[in-house]
Amino acid sequence: MQTFDLAADGLRTLNATLHAQAETTNQTTWEIINPKGSHAIAVGLDAPIEVNVKGSTGYYCAGMNKQATVHVHGSAGPGVAENMMSGTVIVEGDASQYAGATGHGGTLIIKGNASSRCGISMKGIDIIVHGNIGHMSAFMAQSGNLVVCGDAGDALGDSLYEARLFVRGSVKSLGADCIEKEMRPEHLEILAELLERGGCDAKPEEFKRYGSARQLYNFKPDNAY
Repeated sequence: MQTFDLAADGLRTLNATLHAQAETTNQTTWEIINPKGSHAIAVGLDAPIEVNVKGSTGYYCAGMNKQATVHVHGSAGPGVAENMMSGTVIVEGDASQYAGATGHGGTLIIKGNASSRCGISMKGIDIIVHGNIGHMSAFMAQSGNLVVCGDAGDALGDSLYEARLFVRGSVKSLGADCIEKEMRPEHLEILAELLERGGCDAKPEEFKRYGSARQLYNFKPDNAY
C-alpha cells in the first residue's frame, strides 16, 4: 500500500500521482492521510486502483471517477462522485448535497445520510444510501437506480425520466410527475442485487418503487396558459 500525506505534499501532487497510474501499475492500493476536509480529492481517476481516504473530505471528492474504487473513511462534502462514469465510491459517514449528481455509471454507496438533491440529473449511476436523503433528490433523474433505506424528503423525483427510485421508509412528498409504481418481480430482483452490492441488510419486499408518470414527456398547450 502506498501512503500519501496530503498535509505534507499537497492536493495537486496527490491527484497528479494518482492520474499517473497506468492500468498495468502494481501500485494499486493507496492510503491518503490527513485529508482534513480538502476539496477535489481523487478527482478524474481513470485506472483500476483503490484509494482509501482516512478522514472526511470537502466538495467533489472522486468526481468524474472511472474504474477506481474510492473509499472515504469519514463524511463527504457537496458533489461527491459528481459526474462519475464507472467504478465504486463508498462514504462511511454522511454526504452533503447533490451526491452523485449527473453520474453516468458506477456505484455510489453512502452508509450515513445524504443531504438535498442526492442523485440530481443522474444518468445511469446506482446510488445506495443506508440512511435518509434530503429534499429534491433525483430531480430530473434520467436513468439508473436510487436506493434509500431510510426516509426521503420533499419533492422526491421531481421531473424525473426513467430512473428507478426505491425507498424503504417514508417519503415527505413526491415531485412533479413522480408516482408510486408497482414492485414487480424484476424490480425485486434488481433491488436485491443493489442491496447486496451496497452491504445493506434490508429486504427488497420492505421497499416501495417510485418512477415517472410520463406526463411531462410531451408539450401540452393547455399547460402554457
